[in-house]
Amino acid sequence: MGLVDTTDFRRARSPQAKQQREAAILDAARALGAEHGIRQVTLTDIATAVGMHKSALLRYFETREEIFLRLTAADWQEWAPVLCAEIGAAADGDAAAVAGAFARTLAARGRFCDLLAQAPMNLERNVSVEAVRTFKLVTLSAVEAIVAAVRARLPELTEADGVDLMAAATSMAGSFWQIATPGPQIAALYRADPRLAHAIVEVEPRLARILTAMLQGMTTTRPGHT
Repeated sequence: MGLVDTTDFRRARSPQAKQQREAAILDAARALGAEHGIRQVTLTDIATAVGMHKSALLRYFETREEIFLRLTAADWQEWAPVLCAEIGAAADGDAAAVAGAFARTLAARGRFCDLLAQAPMNLERNVSVEAVRTFKLVTLSAVEAIVAAVRARLPELTEADGVDLMAAATSMAGSFWQIATPGPQIAALYRADPRLAHAIVEVEPRLARILTAMLQGMTTTRPGHT
């Protein structure tokens, strides 16, 4: 990865300059995470990529976890309207189409899946309470919009069903993506030994199957379902 263009990284003296610095840091972290995986990226890596000393970077973000938590929030905000639009295109009552929309849009966002796995394990644990509050409010808004879109197509579902669906979809997407992207040597091992074929995971079809079964189970157990 090349260095971000940073002609002058003296301390920002205005709100606009501070926003520009923060945007450059987030862009560098996003690129490094996509290239190496979130777990492998250090604060020093990010600082180097933007041409800053680590101590200077800490004027803008308290920890590396805060940087990636901000990126997770941004990905939630990008994903939610895309998913809502795809759910809106499904036919009324088509649980498989709703499940497919979740699986397709999540599988297409590998970095987001990586962040979804890291957020509860690491990213929310080394930041301020205020940073967690801000993040949770962003995700709450996204979840509410997605649950409303799902219930518009599957009205048998309760609000709690929708929240359970969201929890299942995002947690499984994070886990499946981690399993589906082992190191190259491990990936070669799985493909070379037929006995280990079960370890090869394709995120989209597996997620679609599980979420379809979940939604069909929820809808067919509701009173009045025909």
